[in-house]
Amino acid sequence: MLSKKNRLDKKTVKKIFKESKFVGSPDLILKFVVIGGGKKQISFIVPKTVSKKAVIRNLLRRRGYIALKKYFNRFPAGFLGVFIFKKHQDNVLILENEIKNMLNKIN
Repeated sequence: MLSKKNRLDKKTVKKIFKESKFVGSPDLILKFVVIGGGKKQISFIVPKTVSKKAVIRNLLRRRGYIALKKYFNRFPAGFLGVFIFKKHQDNVLILENEIKNMLNKIN
């Protein structure tokens, strides 16, 4: 899991939803803003449409952070992003592949 300083707070997430670009894949959507210089912050959101159970939503969120850990340093400086799950996908290898593909689209 990413440290707290590398995750977004609710206020910043709302800002990203208002003024962001997005990239999609079969299981995830990435909404992001790149601000000039600064630290990278990324979070995962699992809506109730994916799973009604909070235990499952937290599991998916944790799996997302595990998949992201490998590619976190490749995101540009000043990157603020939110990954949103479209459907239930708890396979870390598939999530890693989708994050890698989205990263290639951004850069």
